[in-house]
Amino acid sequence: MKLREILEYLQVNEIIGETDIEIKGLCTDSSRVQSGDLFFCYKGRNVDSHQKIDEVVSGGAVAVITEKKLDCNITQIIVDDGRAQIARAARAFYGFADKKLKIVGVTGTNGKTTTTYMLASIFKANGNSVGTIGTLGISYGDTFISPELTTPDPVYLHSIFADMLKSGVEYVFMEVSAHALHFDKIYGINFEVGILTNCTQDHLDFFNTMHDYAECKKLLFKDGRCKHAVINSDDSLGIELLSSLKGTLSYGLKNPADVFAVDITDGVDGTTFVLNLADELYEIKLSLPALHNVYNAMAAAACAKILGIKTYVIATGLKNLKSVSGRLEKVANYNGADIFVDFAHTPDGLEKSLRSLKNLCKGRLYCLFGCGGNRDKIKRPIMGEIAATCADFCIVTSDNPRFEDPYDIISDIEVGIKKTGKKYVTVTEREIATEYAMRLLEKGDILLVAGKGGEDYQEIMGIKHSYNDNTVIKNIIGNK
Repeated sequence: MKLREILEYLQVNEIIGETDIEIKGLCTDSSRVQSGDLFFCYKGRNVDSHQKIDEVVSGGAVAVITEKKLDCNITQIIVDDGRAQIARAARAFYGFADKKLKIVGVTGTNGKTTTTYMLASIFKANGNSVGTIGTLGISYGDTFISPELTTPDPVYLHSIFADMLKSGVEYVFMEVSAHALHFDKIYGINFEVGILTNCTQDHLDFFNTMHDYAECKKLLFKDGRCKHAVINSDDSLGIELLSSLKGTLSYGLKNPADVFAVDITDGVDGTTFVLNLADELYEIKLSLPALHNVYNAMAAAACAKILGIKTYVIATGLKNLKSVSGRLEKVANYNGADIFVDFAHTPDGLEKSLRSLKNLCKGRLYCLFGCGGNRDKIKRPIMGEIAATCADFCIVTSDNPRFEDPYDIISDIEVGIKKTGKKYVTVTEREIATEYAMRLLEKGDILLVAGKGGEDYQEIMGIKHSYNDNTVIKNIIGNK
C-alpha cells in the first residue's frame, strides 16, 4: 500500500519527503522494525520512541509518523499525537476489515472474558463463525494465539480482524479494557453492541481515582460508537449510563431491568434459573457456578437477543459452554474437597467468588491468593480483609510479583487480614503454597486458588516463568 493512500486517513501537519512509496508494514516497536515499515513515534509515559529513530532507520523503516522533526533520511509525517494516528493507519492498511465484521465490545472490571465466551458459544449454536479477543487470547476457526494484552494494540488488532475476515468469521466478541479506551485503541470501530458488566476498583495505579476509571469505561458508549448497549442495572456506573443512553437493554437482579432471572439454584457443578428475556421466559442451565455467572449469562443473552438470536438457541449455547479457563473453574476433587481456580484479582471479584463458594461449601472454605506487583497497591489490604472475612482460612502467596519483592506485597495484604483477627499463613512460593493448602483439605471443603486464573506464566523480575495453577494442582494430585 502506498504511503499517500494511508495519509488520506491521518491528521497531518507537515510532510517531509516522498509519499509515493510502498509501505509493507506498520510498526510501533523499534526492536521489531522490518524493511519497508511505516514507524510511529510518540512520547509515552515511560519511553519516548523519538529517541529510537536511528534504530528505526537502520531496521529498514521507509517513513516515520512523528510528533517533531527528526534528524533522519526517511520520509517524516509530522502530527500532533503519534499514538492517535496508529489506529487510523491500521484500519486503512488492513482494508477496513472491521467494517465488514459484526463486532461486540464488552467492558467492565469483571466478567468480560466469561461474557465473550458465552456469546461465542451462543452464536456457534446458531451456526455462525465467530472469533474472540481477550485476556485468554485470540481464537477463531482453528487458530489460537496466546494472550499478550486484553485488547491488542491497533496494528495487531486490525491485522487480526483482516485474518478473521479472510477465515470467514462473521461475529467478533472482544474485551475492551479501560486502558484500550484511554488510549483510543478502538478508534473507528463501530460496535454492533457494547456491554457493560460492572465497574469496581481496579487499575488505580494508572487511573488514580475511581471517577477517572469509570469515565474511561463510559467512552465505549459515547459518540455513537455502539449501535446498541447492554447495561448492568445493578451497577452504579450502569445506573448512570442507563439514565443518559437511549435504546439500551438493561439486565439485573436487584433493580428493574429488561432482562432478569428468577428461581436461581446454584451448585458446585453449575447453576439453573428461569430467564426473563424481555418478557419471554426460558429455563437456563449453566455448567458454571455462582451468581456472578448468572449476571454474565444475562448480559450475553440480552446481546444475543438484540442481534436476532432465538431464545432456545441462546439457552442451548449457554448450556454448551462447559467451562472458561480460570474463571471459577472447578479443576479437581481431592480428598473429597472441590478445588476451584479463578482469575479473581480485584476486591469485588474475590468477594463474589468467595461468597458464592461459601454458600456451596459443606465444610471449610480455604482461599489461596496473592496480588500482582507494580500494580494497584491500594487494593491489597482490601483484598486481604475480604479473603479473611469470607473464607475460613487464608494462604497468602505470590501472584505475579514483577519487579516488587514478594514479601512486601504479602505484607500489604496482611494489613487487611489482621483487621479480622483470623488465623492465616504466608507461603511465598506459589507451588509450595498450593501443596500446603491441598494438604489441609477434607471431605466437604472447598479451596479457591485465586488471582492468576488461566495464565500460563508467573512474572518475576521481567521474566515470565512457565506456571499454571490448574497444571500445578493436577501435578500435585498425580504425585500423591
